This record gives sequence, C-alpha cells and structure tokens, in this order.
Amino acid sequence: MKKVPNPIDKHVGSRVRMRRVLLGMSQEKLGEALSLTFQQVQKYEKGTNRIGASRLQQISKSLNVPPAFFFEGAPAFDEAIPDSFTHTAAAEYGSAYVVDFISTMEGLHLNRAFARIKDPKVRKRVVDLIVAIAGDEEVPEVEPAEAAASE
Repeated sequence: MKKVPNPIDKHVGSRVRMRRVLLGMSQEKLGEALSLTFQQVQKYEKGTNRIGASRLQQISKSLNVPPAFFFEGAPAFDEAIPDSFTHTAAAEYGSAYVVDFISTMEGLHLNRAFARIKDPKVRKRVVDLIVAIAGDEEVPEVEPAEAAASE
C-alpha cells in the first residue's frame, strides 16, 4: 500500500516550492546550496520526504525567509477533517489550491503579468475572458468594496 504524505509535510514542501519558484531558482540550484540532488528537493517539495529541523533551517537561509514562513497557513495540528464541505473547509481548499497554482511556472508567470495590469477594467475583462475559456464552474463575485480595497 502506498504511503500518503502527511498534510503538514505537503504544506511545508509546497511553501518551499512556492518560494523557490518566486525566486526563479531551479531545484538543482537549491539542491546544490543544500548539498542534495534535485530529486531530493523534489521529494521535499511533494511532501514525500519530511524535512528535518536543521535542513529546514538551511532551506530557509537559502531561500531568504524565516523558518516560520513554511508553516504559514498550515492546517492546525488538532484540526479534525470536516464531515461536510463547510465554508471554512472551502476556504482552506481554496487557499491550498492557490498555493499549488502559484507554485507552478504558469501560475507564477500569470500572476506576475496580471499584477502589472494597472487598469482595473482591463483586469476585470481578463478575468471574464479566463472564466469564459475555463467553462461553467461558478466563480464567486467580488463585492465592489472588496475590489476597490484590493487595488
């Protein structure tokens, strides 16, 4: 039977990947900085292998973030899995999905390009276009006050 990675290990690994990608660093470069192979870095990022405390300290130094960065937004230790998909569970799922997406090169490039669009009307049209291309899945509308606050 295949062992499933611990959710905390997956979260920490995804944060390592997100930070590495944001810095434009390859798995090979991070591996060199840590005296590891890129395959080992891959296993850390997927949560397949756990990252020990001293290794996490090395990674945080190499990626120029404090060790606590890797635990931001992590599921609580004693958090029970909800019986139904509640609002809180949906928010956590959405947060994990965003981290996974931003950890990809496509997500990073799209995010950087989108952030450079200054005109809010153009940004709205881009979102509308992507929603139309993606299909019929319902997307929550942003209230005008929230949209103005995020600009």
